[in-house]
Amino acid sequence: MIKPELLFLKQEDVISAGILDMKMVLEMVEKVFYMDGIGQVKNPVKTIVNIPNDDEWQSRFISMPVYVGGNINRPGVKWAAESTANMKTGDIPMGIDIVILSDPTTVLPVAIMEGTLITAMRTAAAAGVAAKYLAPNQAEVVGCVGAGVIGRTMIMALMQVLPNLKQIRMCDLNLEKAEKLAAEFKEEIEVKPTKSVEQAVTGADVIATMTTSRKPFVKAEWVKPGAMVIQMSSFEVEAGVVKKADKIVVDSWAQMKENTHSVFYELLQNGDISDDDITLLKEVVCGAKPGRESADELTMFSSRGMGCLDIIVADHLYKQAKQKGLGQKLVLWDEAKWV
Repeated sequence: MIKPELLFLKQEDVISAGILDMKMVLEMVEKVFYMDGIGQVKNPVKTIVNIPNDDEWQSRFISMPVYVGGNINRPGVKWAAESTANMKTGDIPMGIDIVILSDPTTVLPVAIMEGTLITAMRTAAAAGVAAKYLAPNQAEVVGCVGAGVIGRTMIMALMQVLPNLKQIRMCDLNLEKAEKLAAEFKEEIEVKPTKSVEQAVTGADVIATMTTSRKPFVKAEWVKPGAMVIQMSSFEVEAGVVKKADKIVVDSWAQMKENTHSVFYELLQNGDISDDDITLLKEVVCGAKPGRESADELTMFSSRGMGCLDIIVADHLYKQAKQKGLGQKLVLWDEAKWV
């Protein structure tokens, strides 16, 4: 008889299994983009429920079912949730995520794990993989906007993929948050705190935005030729930045172009861009389309988030946890009824 046993991993277990190893996360994320590029991933568009409504949501729930094939062979789902109330109180994270991994044959769940740190690490890793292929070869200065959780992991990711990186200008409306990140990374990289977006991004080789803003704040005239722009939310750069870009790369265009709160949606509706103007990151990673092609090419990467990143990272952590004896074993039933 098959024993319906699964492994529960709390956040501390996920940390012990290696989630804070950005090099590993980058490798997993690049691998799954490659696998997606050669047709080994099923990653349907996420479903989103906003409460009380789409325009002024206070909380939201997102379902992201995935199958990662190839030598991974793992179906799973990320159940993601966000609360503006959490952001205001600061008592618990704004985003609280759970990842479920299943057996592809019996469909029994094999693991349930805390997914908030997985989200934070894989989100920045997606930008890191994009930067590997699209950033200027000798990038030394990064201008970042947003000193929150993704601001931290963005520093971790870009330090790994930009070998000549010397300085990160970190802008946040709450200067104290930027100063804390500067202190956190002082032994690894110079992080220069500022409250001015213009000071942070003007002349930077790479610009990265990771905020909750619903209004654009990066102006086209601040972006120098040959730079790379990374937009991790939906509407952080003005339309002129997108129009100025020589190459636009995204993780999931199917998800992004349906997002009515995105700068891309506005440009599509106005006829300023079309589907043909968009390159998918998976196409670049698997070699179907080129990454950066010249020193003066202005590249842009924008992310909507893909569940396959969570599932491949979670699968790796699950295997590590089993080897290390981490987590708590749970049983779905002692004796199945109505078989």
